[in-house]
Amino acid sequence: MLQSMQSIQFLYSNQKGEENSYKLHQSWQDWKWQLANTIKTVEEIEKILHTTFDEKKKKALQMTLDRFPMAITPYYLSLVDASDYENDPVFKQAFPDVRELDIASADMLDPLAEDHDSPVDGITHRYPDRVLFHVSNSCAMYCRHCTRKRKVGDKDFIPSKDKIMKGIEYIKVHKEVRDVLLSGGDPFMLPDDMLIDILDEISKIEHVEVMRIGTRTPVVLPYRITEELATKLSKYDNLWINTHFNHPKELTKEARVAVNRLVKAGIPMGNQSVLLADVNDCPRIMKKLVQKLVQFRVRPYYIYQCDLSEGLEHFRTCIGKGIEIMESLRGHTSGFAIPTYVVDAPGGGGKIPVMPNYLISWSTNKVILRNYEGVITTYQEPSKYEHTKCDLKCNNCNLHLKLDKSDNNEVIGIEKLLCDYDETITLKPAE
Repeated sequence: MLQSMQSIQFLYSNQKGEENSYKLHQSWQDWKWQLANTIKTVEEIEKILHTTFDEKKKKALQMTLDRFPMAITPYYLSLVDASDYENDPVFKQAFPDVRELDIASADMLDPLAEDHDSPVDGITHRYPDRVLFHVSNSCAMYCRHCTRKRKVGDKDFIPSKDKIMKGIEYIKVHKEVRDVLLSGGDPFMLPDDMLIDILDEISKIEHVEVMRIGTRTPVVLPYRITEELATKLSKYDNLWINTHFNHPKELTKEARVAVNRLVKAGIPMGNQSVLLADVNDCPRIMKKLVQKLVQFRVRPYYIYQCDLSEGLEHFRTCIGKGIEIMESLRGHTSGFAIPTYVVDAPGGGGKIPVMPNYLISWSTNKVILRNYEGVITTYQEPSKYEHTKCDLKCNNCNLHLKLDKSDNNEVIGIEKLLCDYDETITLKPAE
C-alpha cells in the first residue's frame, strides 16, 4: 500500500506542482480533491503502478472502458500492491478486465428487474413494506462487479428535485411502506444539504419507521465521512447505514476513522459483501473479513451471490462455494459475525437465503439436528403444545399485543399457506 500511495502522491505532486508534502497531505484527505483526481485512464494506471501494458492488451482494455467506464479514487488505488497488482483483490474490483465483454447466455441487463418494479422514477417497490429510493446516479468508484453496470457512467449524476419529490410523494401515499433505503449510485455523493433535505422529508412521513443509506464511501472514499456529515446525520434516531467491504485489505485505518465517526454519531452499521471469484472466495479470507468488521463495530449483514448482470461471468462462483464459506463461519466464530448468504433471484424474486442444512429429519415428536462439528442430536418436541389459532381478532386474543386492523397486510407466498386465517391450500404460478 505504501509504495502505491507514494507513487500516486508523487504523480500528483508532479502534475499539480504541489511540491510541499504537507500541502499534498492535506489535499489527499479532502474527499473533493480525491474525486477531482479520479483515475479514469489506463495510461494513469501505468504511471502509478510503474507498468506497461502491450498494445494488444491496451486496445482490448480500451474497448472494455468504452462500454464500462473506469473511475478509481487515488485512495482506493493506493491500497493495491504494485508488486503483484494482477492478483490484488483491490485491483480486480477497480480495474477493467477484458472478460467483461464476454456476455454469457444467462447475463441480463437488469437481472433484478429493478426497472420493472419501479412504479415511479427512482423508486423500486418489490417487498410489501419497503422501497428502494434511487437518489443519486454517481459513485465515488465504479466497481467492476456492480449489479447496476447498465447505469455506470450515466451523465445524469444527480436526479432533479422534481424526480426526488415524486419519489417522496409515492412514499407518502403508500402507507404500507415502513422502511426506505436510499441507494444509487451512492447517496453520499450528494451534497450534504441535499442529502439532509431528502432525509428530513422522509422523516416527516409518519408511517416510515426506518431510513437506511447504502454507501461504499467508507471503503473507496473514507474521507467523505467528515465530522460535519456525521454530526448532521446524528439527529435521525431511526437511521441505519450499510456499507460494502469485500476483503480484509479494505479495512484500513482510514476506513476505521470513517466508520467510527458514524458509529459515534449513534448510527448502526451493517455490511453487504459480494462473493467474487479470485477476490474473496476463500473461507479463511471471509472469516477474517467478518471478524475484522465486528472489530470495527460493523455487523456483517449479507454475503451476496454475484448477480447475473452483463459482463460479470468471470466474477461468479458456484453456490457451493458460498455454502462452504457459511460452513466455515457457523460455530467457528461469533454468531453476530455471521452474515446471511443470499441469492438475489433473477427477475425480481428478491433475496433468497441459502445455507447449509442443519435440520436432518423430524417425526411427530422429535427433530433431528446436526451442529457445525457434525454432531447429530435430537430435540424433543413438547407433548402438550397447542398453538394460539389466529383469526385476526386481536381484541379476543390472550396475547398482549393489540394490533390495529390497518396492520393486517394481505399475506402472500408460503405464509398464505401456513396462516390460520386464509383458506388457500395451493399456490399456482401466475404464468
